[in-house]
Amino acid sequence: SRKANFDRSIACVTPGGAVGVAYQMDRFDAHGLKAVFFVDPMPALIWGVAAIEDVVGPIVARGHDVQLHIHTEWLELAGSASPVGSRTGLNIKDFTFEEQCTLLSYARDVLVAAGAPAPVAFRAGNYGANDDTLRALAEIGLTYDTSFCPGIAQSHCAISLDRAVRMPVAHCGVIEVPIGCIAGHGGTLRHAQVTAISAAETLAALRHHRRHGIESFTLVSHSFELLSRDRSRINEIVRRRFERLCAALEKAGGVSTGTYADHPPAVAPTDATAGTPPFSPLRTGLRLAEQALANALYGAR
Repeated sequence: SRKANFDRSIACVTPGGAVGVAYQMDRFDAHGLKAVFFVDPMPALIWGVAAIEDVVGPIVARGHDVQLHIHTEWLELAGSASPVGSRTGLNIKDFTFEEQCTLLSYARDVLVAAGAPAPVAFRAGNYGANDDTLRALAEIGLTYDTSFCPGIAQSHCAISLDRAVRMPVAHCGVIEVPIGCIAGHGGTLRHAQVTAISAAETLAALRHHRRHGIESFTLVSHSFELLSRDRSRINEIVRRRFERLCAALEKAGGVSTGTYADHPPAVAPTDATAGTPPFSPLRTGLRLAEQALANALYGAR
């Protein structure tokens, strides 16, 4: 049901409290931070625009940024309401350019109907975009995409950029803003997500960017990120990580949060392949120990 989906995936209600979007905005607001919420309008195919209003309204009211997100898996449940007929697919890249234009236009219009300002940025569900996605975004008037994730070697992303590209770059008619990453053991990369790197690793990456004059670093999270794997309990280890990070960001000199509404990322003025924070055996080891404990207590991610 609409309420069950909201409670489980957006509000993230548990017997120990709720740690979803409202809780996360409480922490952002307490520390003077601004966040970008990529909201998926596709559930409107099942429950109508009111389901998206439930998500968008509080975010806009509290001054955070709402941008566009799509999980095309919802099309399997849409029936005759689908804007692309019987076509389905796990990712938006599974559709033709014309179909992607149709899906993105539909999602944008629903997002605006739900009370969001006209979006300028997009992130594909599962990072599952391709170059046609970027061309479709340009076709319908969006300026930014942030579906390219060089830190995940086998992601669903099929955008034709080399994984060495780490900073915003013009590509296929839009500005592509890569998900941040740090160097891992043996030349690997680790993507910048609250459940994937520690607060210490994130702050070290930000210090590295500040020291080298690199303007932006994109950190990803989800509404349900602070829950156990089965979403039944609060993951206290990740919650503490999130809270430590928010508190540290407030105090970090020369670092501020920016949104696509008020301070969008700029194309890198120099080599877009520069700037990956170096590998730290100590920070990585501490994070692996923290992750092992979290996995044992709350389920592996």
